Amino acid sequence: MKVQLEKVFAVPASADTAWVLLQNIGGVAGCLPGASITERIDERHYKGTLAVKFGPANMSFRGDVEVMALEPASKTLRLVGKGTDSTGSSGASMDLTTRVEAVDASSCNLVGTSEVSMSGKAAAFGGRMMNSVADQVLKQFAANFAAQAQALHAQAVATSAESAARTGIAAASATAAAPAATQLNGLALAWAIFKDWLRALFAAKRT
Repeated sequence: MKVQLEKVFAVPASADTAWVLLQNIGGVAGCLPGASITERIDERHYKGTLAVKFGPANMSFRGDVEVMALEPASKTLRLVGKGTDSTGSSGASMDLTTRVEAVDASSCNLVGTSEVSMSGKAAAFGGRMMNSVADQVLKQFAANFAAQAQALHAQAVATSAESAARTGIAAASATAAAPAATQLNGLALAWAIFKDWLRALFAAKRT
């Protein structure tokens, strides 16, 4: 049985910020209720788990995730995941394409198209229930993703403003002393912001 979904979610952060978050496969999986990346094989291959509740039944899937495409120009990510449940009686696969579309300097849309296939016991629940479950999972995913993107965007704005203020003070002092001017290291600043975000993300996962 196959279910196809296409959703658009508003994200209160810049497209660049959302794209940084989208490239972190572990972070993206963490936004999905019941999902986690358990092992990173290489840059494109991962192992993970997903727990899903279908009505009175709870199912836990374990499988592989492969990054099929990661396109910075269009800010597009394509993932393919395949797995079986803990009893071996059900199978599931997902082909997901997600892209970030800019709206303005502080907001964007997350556009997702997915095809989910279920076999075995899981397929017996029917398309209507699968659609309902998938819709709720995607809504929770979008809410979690938007919250993380908004926090990362706010942190980037605050850090940039603070750095700009410090640079302005340093520039005024440099003008008075007349030494050679210095330039803000944008790469180092971006890396510092990203490291702070990672520490906050892992701290949240532990609590």
